[in-house]
Amino acid sequence: MPLGLLALVAVGVHAAADTLDDRLVALVDRADAAFDGLVGRYDVTAPMVEWVSLELRTRIARILALTWELAADLVLALPALGYREATTAAVKPAEAWRAALEGPKEKPSWRALWRRCLRQPTPMRWLRPLATAAVVVAGACTVAKLMQGTVYLSWRELMGDQISDWVARGMALGALVGVLATLGWRAVLRNLQHADAACAQARGGRQAFTRGLLGCAVVVPLALAAVLDATPLLSFLR
Repeated sequence: MPLGLLALVAVGVHAAADTLDDRLVALVDRADAAFDGLVGRYDVTAPMVEWVSLELRTRIARILALTWELAADLVLALPALGYREATTAAVKPAEAWRAALEGPKEKPSWRALWRRCLRQPTPMRWLRPLATAAVVVAGACTVAKLMQGTVYLSWRELMGDQISDWVARGMALGALVGVLATLGWRAVLRNLQHADAACAQARGGRQAFTRGLLGCAVVVPLALAAVLDATPLLSFLR
């Protein structure tokens, strides 16, 4: 289960990062244009205009996108490896030596976590789970699109275009719902638990409020890109 959560979040982050390539290229082009305008004013520095070619600008944009994606994976996907299923009260308690080594493990419920989010709001408690939800839906859409394309292309010659299209859409919707129902909500819950534990360890309300701001700044733009560009939910119904 932890590896499944890790994979789903990583796929969603990758889908969101793919939509930012063109924007990063445009940003690098603007920076290069500003640099060229600055060094082109003087004869001594005018040859520096040719330093950054189109190929180099594209390479810089790709490196930025990859770095951004890996940073988002560290923030959102890595905590998924700490996911553990909570045991019920009816289960036999662990041995004394195991309890002494592992220590007490508090596994708050959804209600307790959301109550703390409302009573003790911090950017990390709110933005990390919301960003996880955005990339998880994008990752589930990526899996569903792969399922739809594979089924349609494989069955088109056997069953015809129309029937293959219906079957492919149905299986894609099933894959989308199945991934979200089995992995999606668990990934959101795990990041909510991780954010809540990090904020609870902070000393004072101010430190808790500023905890994880850098990570939030990394994942929020990717989450917006995932919602706006990498989540074609309506495409499975058209």
